[in-house]
Amino acid sequence: MRRIFNFSILLAIWVGSRIFYRFDFRWLEPAPKHPWGPYRVLTILDHTSLFEWLYAGGVPLSFLWRISGHAMVPIAEKTINRPIVGRFFKLLAPHMLPITRQADRTWKAVLDRVNEDVMIIILPEGRMMRANGLDRDGNPMTVRGGIADILAVIPEGTMLLAYSGGLHHVQAPGQHLPRLFKTLRMTLEEVDIPTYRDSLNHHSDPQEFKHLVKLDLADRRDRHCPVIGVESST
Repeated sequence: MRRIFNFSILLAIWVGSRIFYRFDFRWLEPAPKHPWGPYRVLTILDHTSLFEWLYAGGVPLSFLWRISGHAMVPIAEKTINRPIVGRFFKLLAPHMLPITRQADRTWKAVLDRVNEDVMIIILPEGRMMRANGLDRDGNPMTVRGGIADILAVIPEGTMLLAYSGGLHHVQAPGQHLPRLFKTLRMTLEEVDIPTYRDSLNHHSDPQEFKHLVKLDLADRRDRHCPVIGVESST
Protein backbone atom coordinates (compact mmCIF):
# COMPACT_ATOMS: atom_id res chain seq x y z
CA MET A 1 0.00 0.00 0.00
CA ARG A 2 2.83 2.41 0.81
CA ARG A 3 4.32 1.92 -2.66
CA ILE A 4 0.98 2.59 -4.35
CA PHE A 5 0.56 5.74 -2.27
CA ASN A 6 4.08 6.99 -3.15
CA PHE A 7 3.50 6.23 -6.81
CA SER A 8 0.17 8.09 -6.76
CA ILE A 9 1.93 11.21 -5.48
CA LEU A 10 4.68 10.89 -8.10
CA LEU A 11 2.10 10.30 -10.81
CA ALA A 12 0.26 13.47 -9.82
CA ILE A 13 3.54 15.40 -10.01
CA TRP A 14 4.29 13.79 -13.39
CA VAL A 15 0.94 14.87 -14.81
CA GLY A 16 1.06 18.36 -13.34
CA SER A 17 4.61 19.09 -14.40
CA ARG A 18 3.91 17.91 -17.97
CA ILE A 19 0.94 20.26 -18.15
CA PHE A 20 2.86 23.34 -17.02
CA TYR A 21 6.44 22.68 -18.26
CA ARG A 22 8.38 21.44 -21.25
CA PHE A 23 11.25 18.97 -20.91
CA ASP A 24 14.49 18.73 -22.86
CA PHE A 25 16.30 15.59 -21.65
CA ARG A 26 19.29 14.38 -23.67
CA TRP A 27 21.68 11.45 -23.25
CA LEU A 28 25.40 11.84 -23.67
CA GLU A 29 26.80 9.67 -26.45
CA PRO A 30 26.87 6.76 -26.56
CA ALA A 31 23.32 6.62 -25.26
CA PRO A 32 22.47 3.43 -23.35
CA LYS A 33 20.63 0.68 -25.22
CA HIS A 34 18.19 0.27 -22.33
CA PRO A 35 17.90 3.63 -20.54
CA TRP A 36 16.07 4.19 -17.26
CA GLY A 37 17.08 0.80 -15.95
CA PRO A 38 17.43 -0.51 -12.38
CA TYR A 39 20.11 1.97 -11.34
CA ARG A 40 21.79 1.60 -7.97
CA VAL A 41 22.52 5.33 -7.70
CA LEU A 42 20.88 8.42 -9.16
CA THR A 43 23.24 11.38 -8.78
CA ILE A 44 21.75 14.82 -9.48
CA LEU A 45 24.33 17.54 -10.07
CA ASP A 46 23.81 21.32 -10.09
CA HIS A 47 21.42 21.68 -7.15
CA THR A 48 19.66 25.02 -7.55
CA SER A 49 16.17 24.70 -6.08
CA LEU A 50 13.86 22.76 -3.77
CA PHE A 51 11.66 22.25 -6.84
CA GLU A 52 13.88 19.59 -8.44
CA TRP A 53 10.98 17.16 -8.05
CA LEU A 54 9.49 18.84 -11.14
CA TYR A 55 12.02 16.86 -13.21
CA ALA A 56 9.83 13.82 -12.54
CA GLY A 57 7.76 14.98 -15.52
CA GLY A 58 10.61 14.16 -17.88
CA VAL A 59 11.10 10.50 -16.93
CA PRO A 60 9.09 7.41 -17.92
CA LEU A 61 6.44 6.13 -15.54
CA SER A 62 8.32 2.85 -15.12
CA PHE A 63 11.17 4.81 -13.52
CA LEU A 64 8.75 6.53 -11.14
CA TRP A 65 7.39 3.11 -10.19
CA ARG A 66 10.90 1.98 -9.25
CA ILE A 67 11.43 5.16 -7.21
CA SER A 68 8.15 4.56 -5.38
CA GLY A 69 9.34 1.17 -4.16
CA HIS A 70 13.13 1.35 -3.93
CA ALA A 71 14.35 4.95 -3.57
CA MET A 72 16.45 5.91 -0.56
CA VAL A 73 17.21 9.61 -0.26
CA PRO A 74 19.70 11.11 2.22
CA ILE A 75 18.20 14.50 3.05
CA ALA A 76 19.35 17.29 5.35
CA GLU A 77 17.72 17.21 8.78
CA LYS A 78 16.83 20.90 8.60
CA THR A 79 14.99 20.29 5.32
CA ILE A 80 13.06 17.20 6.39
CA ASN A 81 12.11 18.91 9.67
CA ARG A 82 10.41 21.84 7.92
CA PRO A 83 6.69 21.59 8.64
CA ILE A 84 5.45 21.80 5.04
CA VAL A 85 8.47 21.08 2.84
CA GLY A 86 9.64 18.16 4.96
CA ARG A 87 6.21 16.57 5.05
CA PHE A 88 5.93 16.87 1.26
CA PHE A 89 9.34 15.26 0.62
CA LYS A 90 8.41 12.32 2.84
CA LEU A 91 5.62 11.53 0.38
CA LEU A 92 7.98 11.16 -2.59
CA ALA A 93 10.09 8.12 -1.65
CA PRO A 94 9.80 5.18 0.74
CA HIS A 95 13.12 5.80 2.50
CA MET A 96 13.94 9.39 3.43
CA LEU A 97 16.94 9.32 5.77
CA PRO A 98 17.76 12.56 7.63
CA ILE A 99 21.46 13.41 7.75
CA THR A 100 23.48 16.11 9.46
CA ARG A 101 25.98 16.39 6.55
CA GLN A 102 28.70 15.14 8.90
CA ALA A 103 30.39 11.74 9.01
CA ASP A 104 28.35 10.73 12.05
CA ARG A 105 25.71 8.16 12.99
CA THR A 106 23.23 9.59 10.48
CA TRP A 107 25.64 9.02 7.59
CA LYS A 108 26.51 5.55 8.89
CA ALA A 109 22.78 4.74 8.80
CA VAL A 110 22.79 5.59 5.09
CA LEU A 111 25.84 3.44 4.33
CA ASP A 112 24.44 0.53 6.34
CA ARG A 113 21.48 0.34 3.96
CA VAL A 114 23.34 0.76 0.67
CA ASN A 115 23.54 -2.97 -0.05
CA GLU A 116 19.83 -3.50 0.40
CA ASP A 117 17.51 -3.46 -2.60
CA VAL A 118 17.49 0.33 -2.81
CA MET A 119 18.27 2.98 -5.38
CA ILE A 120 20.09 5.84 -3.71
CA ILE A 121 19.12 9.30 -4.92
CA ILE A 122 21.71 11.86 -3.89
CA LEU A 123 22.50 15.51 -4.58
CA PRO A 124 26.22 15.38 -3.76
CA GLU A 125 26.82 19.12 -3.58
CA GLY A 126 24.83 19.09 -0.36
CA ARG A 127 23.46 22.61 -0.66
CA MET A 128 21.76 24.86 -3.19
CA MET A 129 23.35 27.32 -5.56
CA ARG A 130 22.00 30.85 -5.18
CA ALA A 131 21.38 33.29 -8.03
CA ASN A 132 24.96 34.60 -7.79
CA GLY A 133 26.39 31.15 -8.58
CA LEU A 134 27.56 30.53 -5.00
CA ASP A 135 26.07 28.74 -2.01
CA ARG A 136 24.28 30.47 0.87
CA ASP A 137 27.59 31.31 2.56
CA GLY A 138 29.16 32.74 -0.59
CA ASN A 139 31.31 29.71 -1.35
CA PRO A 140 31.74 27.97 -4.73
CA MET A 141 29.57 24.93 -5.38
CA THR A 142 31.77 21.91 -4.77
CA VAL A 143 30.97 18.20 -4.62
CA ARG A 144 31.18 16.67 -1.17
CA GLY A 145 32.72 13.30 -0.40
CA GLY A 146 29.65 11.32 0.65
CA ILE A 147 29.02 10.09 -2.89
CA ALA A 148 32.44 8.41 -2.86
CA ASP A 149 31.53 6.54 0.34
CA ILE A 150 28.44 5.18 -1.41
CA LEU A 151 30.24 4.17 -4.60
CA ALA A 152 32.96 2.45 -2.61
CA VAL A 153 30.55 -0.06 -1.05
CA ILE A 154 28.33 -0.94 -4.03
CA PRO A 155 29.75 -4.14 -5.54
CA GLU A 156 28.17 -3.79 -8.98
CA GLY A 157 25.52 -2.00 -10.97
CA THR A 158 25.10 1.30 -12.76
CA MET A 159 24.80 4.94 -11.77
CA LEU A 160 22.71 7.54 -13.56
CA LEU A 161 24.36 10.95 -13.62
CA ALA A 162 21.74 13.64 -14.10
CA TYR A 163 23.23 17.02 -15.01
CA SER A 164 20.57 19.60 -14.23
CA GLY A 165 20.12 22.69 -16.34
CA GLY A 166 19.19 24.55 -13.19
CA LEU A 167 15.84 25.87 -12.00
CA HIS A 168 16.53 29.50 -11.16
CA HIS A 169 14.29 30.45 -14.10
CA VAL A 170 11.51 28.48 -12.36
CA GLN A 171 12.21 29.08 -8.66
CA ALA A 172 15.40 30.31 -7.04
CA PRO A 173 16.15 29.95 -3.31
CA GLY A 174 14.22 32.61 -1.43
CA GLN A 175 11.39 32.77 -3.96
CA HIS A 176 8.07 31.19 -3.03
CA LEU A 177 5.97 30.53 -6.13
CA PRO A 178 7.43 28.82 -9.22
CA ARG A 179 7.14 30.36 -12.68
CA LEU A 180 5.15 28.28 -15.13
CA PHE A 181 5.58 27.30 -18.78
CA LYS A 182 9.37 27.07 -18.74
CA THR A 183 11.68 24.45 -20.25
CA LEU A 184 13.42 22.11 -17.83
CA ARG A 185 16.68 20.78 -19.20
CA MET A 186 18.80 17.83 -18.16
CA THR A 187 21.71 15.90 -19.65
CA LEU A 188 21.96 12.24 -18.69
CA GLU A 189 24.84 9.78 -18.54
CA GLU A 190 24.89 6.12 -17.54
CA VAL A 191 28.05 4.93 -15.76
CA ASP A 192 29.08 1.42 -14.73
CA ILE A 193 30.05 1.70 -11.06
CA PRO A 194 32.94 -0.84 -10.92
CA THR A 195 34.45 0.62 -14.09
CA TYR A 196 34.12 4.12 -12.70
CA ARG A 197 35.80 3.12 -9.44
CA ASP A 198 38.69 1.47 -11.29
CA SER A 199 39.17 4.55 -13.47
CA LEU A 200 39.78 6.58 -10.31
CA ASN A 201 42.18 4.09 -8.73
CA HIS A 202 39.73 2.95 -6.09
CA HIS A 203 42.15 0.38 -4.64
CA SER A 204 44.62 3.04 -3.55
CA ASP A 205 44.15 5.33 -0.55
CA PRO A 206 40.41 5.84 0.31
CA GLN A 207 40.91 9.55 0.90
CA GLU A 208 42.60 9.92 -2.47
CA PHE A 209 39.69 8.08 -4.09
CA LYS A 210 37.23 10.45 -2.41
CA HIS A 211 39.25 13.45 -3.58
CA LEU A 212 39.30 12.17 -7.17
CA VAL A 213 35.54 11.48 -7.18
CA LYS A 214 34.83 15.02 -5.99
CA LEU A 215 37.07 16.51 -8.69
CA ASP A 216 35.70 14.25 -11.43
CA LEU A 217 32.03 14.89 -10.70
CA ALA A 218 32.59 18.63 -10.44
CA ASP A 219 34.38 18.56 -13.80
CA ARG A 220 31.61 16.49 -15.41
CA ARG A 221 29.01 18.89 -13.99
CA ASP A 222 30.79 21.92 -15.42
CA ARG A 223 31.14 20.29 -18.84
CA HIS A 224 27.75 18.66 -19.23
CA CYS A 225 25.14 20.75 -17.40
CA PRO A 226 22.86 22.55 -19.87
CA VAL A 227 22.92 26.35 -19.76
CA ILE A 228 20.72 27.62 -16.93
CA GLY A 229 17.55 29.42 -17.86
CA VAL A 230 17.96 29.37 -21.64
CA GLU A 231 14.56 28.82 -23.26
CA SER A 232 14.08 26.53 -26.20
CA SER A 233 13.06 28.10 -29.50
CA THR A 234 10.84 25.13 -30.32
